[in-house]
Amino acid sequence: MKDSRNTPLIQVEDLKMYYPVKGGIISHTTGFIRAVDGISFSIMEGETLGLVGESGCGKSTIGRGLVGLEKPVGGRILYEGKDLSLLGRRDMKRIRTQLQMVFQDPYSSLNPRKHIFEILAQPMLYHRISTKGTVEKDILKILDMVGLSRNVLGRYPHEFSGGQRQRIGIAKALSLNPRFIVCDEPVSALDVSIQAQILNLLKSLQKELNLTLLFVGHGLGAVNYVSSRVAVMYLGKIVEMGEAKEIFNHPVHPYTKALLDAVPVPDPEEKQKKRDLLQGEIGDSVHPPEGCRFHLRCPYAADMCRQKEPELTGEKAGNGHYAACPIVMQDKGGQDIV
Repeated sequence: MKDSRNTPLIQVEDLKMYYPVKGGIISHTTGFIRAVDGISFSIMEGETLGLVGESGCGKSTIGRGLVGLEKPVGGRILYEGKDLSLLGRRDMKRIRTQLQMVFQDPYSSLNPRKHIFEILAQPMLYHRISTKGTVEKDILKILDMVGLSRNVLGRYPHEFSGGQRQRIGIAKALSLNPRFIVCDEPVSALDVSIQAQILNLLKSLQKELNLTLLFVGHGLGAVNYVSSRVAVMYLGKIVEMGEAKEIFNHPVHPYTKALLDAVPVPDPEEKQKKRDLLQGEIGDSVHPPEGCRFHLRCPYAADMCRQKEPELTGEKAGNGHYAACPIVMQDKGGQDIV
């Protein structure tokens, strides 16, 4: 009998998500945007995996794929060990309620023509989470959980602030009793003080409801605060992954180090120190560079980086810490080049 405690709730195997590029006088496919190009990872129940990287690296695409909003062209997404692509319509309808998403822009994810009671009640009734007799009571309980007053049910999305709308977005995700939630940059559009409130809310809800989260974000401080583990993405690939504290205190990959160096520092003395920030823009996802995809911007790139794509390995990082960098992973007399 399989021990469920050792089985990941979410398991991704060699996931590929491509999008066609159209061109020509007679429109035809001229290439593919390789938004996600062969990624594997797992998330244990009750864990939060943080996903960080520059815009366009494929973070949000992964999140949308995990909840069924996008279909992969290759690889597998397993939920409780079951391949989602092989499930029938009835099984998929049941599982969809357990896979939910909190979007970056809460206003665009809420129907402006419906008041809050309708927005929350309709999916609960459709999926038989509640009945007509119990739905109002259940909604009020969810509002209490996300910190909203009970007099908001007759109001429309445009009547709320950004922070309140995000709380409504979280309430909408919770209304179907999910086990896994993708948080797609849920605080990036909010004021700093409101960001802290939403992050604390997500942490308390995860602990109270034993939720499993994928937290997609740009702000490394926010990701570090809420995440158990962190995966760093660059141009459709994971380049480093490990425990959150390990990644932030002992980064290995040059790209991860550059991201951390780019974080604003409030100490004036630290600001005066020379910091090696990245130059240039993220590469072309239609025609990604040969070998390591980061080598065009990496100050330590060697010939081997241009010839072969590095694998994600923990051979030298150790302790569940993985990196995809041939320069770091090869033994140079016991000293890292970077």
